[in-house]
Amino acid sequence: MLLPLLLRPPLCHAQASGLFTGCVRMLHCGAPQGLRFQAEKFLQRRRPHRLHARGRSRRSQNQEEEWRSRNKTVLTYIAAAGVGMIGLAYAAVPLYRLYCQATGLGGTAVAGHDTEQVATMTPVKERVIKVTFNADTHASMQWNFRPQQTEIFVVPGETALAFYRAKNPTDKPIIGISTYNVVPFDAGQYFNKIQCFCFEEQRLNPHEEVDMPVFFYIDPEFDSDPRMARVDTITLSYTFFEAKEGQKLPLPGYSYN
Repeated sequence: MLLPLLLRPPLCHAQASGLFTGCVRMLHCGAPQGLRFQAEKFLQRRRPHRLHARGRSRRSQNQEEEWRSRNKTVLTYIAAAGVGMIGLAYAAVPLYRLYCQATGLGGTAVAGHDTEQVATMTPVKERVIKVTFNADTHASMQWNFRPQQTEIFVVPGETALAFYRAKNPTDKPIIGISTYNVVPFDAGQYFNKIQCFCFEEQRLNPHEEVDMPVFFYIDPEFDSDPRMARVDTITLSYTFFEAKEGQKLPLPGYSYN
């Protein structure tokens, strides 16, 4: 009677439990040896199934925990990359402006100067360059802004001083800030400003008028650069904008609306 039961398909948990109990009773009640042997084989076959199920459950839990850990790591990297990209976006304009000032890229005059170089540089007397001056204001800027001189003649290795004049004709104070560039653009790396009013906020009270100096020199290496061989005129141009919260100045060397 036990053999057909052992050959049946797998039973549900309740049926298997009843069968297991019957087999145990049969073993204790002195069942024939053949049936006892089949019952023992059945019990030995049913035990590993539960162990395998427990092992699979543990492996599944371990895999799930591992995947959760990996997902957290990936999300952390993505968040860090996003924060880094936002920071770079905010820093791009000032960093680019500093780079332009240091290299003369985009017609930007080089900021700062070497005091020793200014004191010891030798003027190139045979190379005379005409420097012209231009002044503009943004459409929203109500100042009157113009150069005090239209042009001056300098030689590489010699310092020069020029002036711009700004006036606030309105009945309210206005804060302005300016950008500049040099044309031709390739000459910007040789145009060095010792003193300038660019990129600094200038406040003018109602009807106030001020002179703004520009102290500069052209590097003597200008004369030895083959690209500058036919350049005999350089234009220094300033544009004033009204300083407002969130105001973004255009990058040097690029057009603005």
